This record gives sequence, C-alpha cells and structure tokens, in this order.
Amino acid sequence: MFWEAIGSVLLGLALSWAALHRLADRLPQRRTVLVTGVLGALFGALVTHAALGPGYVLGTLLGAAVISAVLLSLLIRPAGRRLRRSAAA
Repeated sequence: MFWEAIGSVLLGLALSWAALHRLADRLPQRRTVLVTGVLGALFGALVTHAALGPGYVLGTLLGAAVISAVLLSLLIRPAGRRLRRSAAA
C-alpha cells in the first residue's frame, strides 16, 4: 500500500501540473489545484484499493488517476462568461 500511495501522489501532482499548464486561466489558485490533485489521487487510491483488494497495483493507480481527474475537472471555471450586475440594484 505504501508504494501505491507514493505512486498516487505522483500521479496527482502530474495531473494537477498538466491542468495548471493547459488551463491556467480557468483554474483557481495554484496551491488549490495542486492540493486537490494530490488529495483526490490519494482518496481514489484508497477507494480503489478497498474495492479491488491487495495485488492490483495498476488498477489502484488507474482509480487514483480517474478520481483525481474528476476532482480537478470540478475546479474548472467556464471560459469567457463573466457575471455582470445590474446598475439599478
């Protein structure tokens, strides 16, 4: 489980770095994205390891990457849409 945790942390960092590199203008602060990617990968590894059991390292890492990507996708803001408030309010 230790190596799965280390691998999932590295996957989370890689996914969050890639998201920051490609979508920097649509994501919140850098620290928020990095922490979300790492914690999402750790949580995904925990859930996948509990579901599959020991001995499925690649399956666990795949689950970690999927959960991390899903959580990172929730941070993305819509492009080009700005909220405008009425001056009459």
